[in-house]
Amino acid sequence: MDENMTSDNVNTDKSEDPSNLDLMDEVLNEPQENSDEDDEVLNEPLETSDEDDEVSEYNDTANQFAELEEELTEAKDSLLRLRAEYDNYIKRTTKEKAEIYPTATAKCIEGLLPVVDSFERALDAECSDENFKKGMDMIFGQLKSFLDKMNVTEVPGVGAKFDPNIHNAIQQQESEDYASGHVCAVYQKGYMIGDKLIRPAMVVVAL
Repeated sequence: MDENMTSDNVNTDKSEDPSNLDLMDEVLNEPQENSDEDDEVLNEPLETSDEDDEVSEYNDTANQFAELEEELTEAKDSLLRLRAEYDNYIKRTTKEKAEIYPTATAKCIEGLLPVVDSFERALDAECSDENFKKGMDMIFGQLKSFLDKMNVTEVPGVGAKFDPNIHNAIQQQESEDYASGHVCAVYQKGYMIGDKLIRPAMVVVAL
């Protein structure tokens, strides 16, 4: 009986020993710690996968932005080229319109000059019918008035210094009345519109 009591006391003392209790706590807690570590290990791939998705999404967005930026640059360049072409078109058409009117007017007057020449020869001819001659003078006056309105002027004739730009010399002759190099006779009058020559004057130049 004493031995049993002694054995029980020993067992009781061991179970209540603080060091044994601490050891038991460590054993009990150790699996829980391993479980937490396992959970962390299991979660790591998920976190990495999320990060990869974010990186992929960022790269896709960056690529789309780069494409849009390139398209915008091309659109701006195209717009600038189109605007430059339009400006050149406006300048070219404006210049052409400005040149068409004087050119067309010069052509019209050039076709009218033979009529003017005929009128002048008719007026220089002798006519016994004064009323007819007076009527011719009135018509020629209207024609001259029209030429004046169109800014048509005669090329300087007799007495003017010979200018190859506006005179067409068909003959040279001695002259006591005019200095050398000056026009001493006109066979056909020349005409200009402003500074534009329509027809040079056919002249004789003094030696």
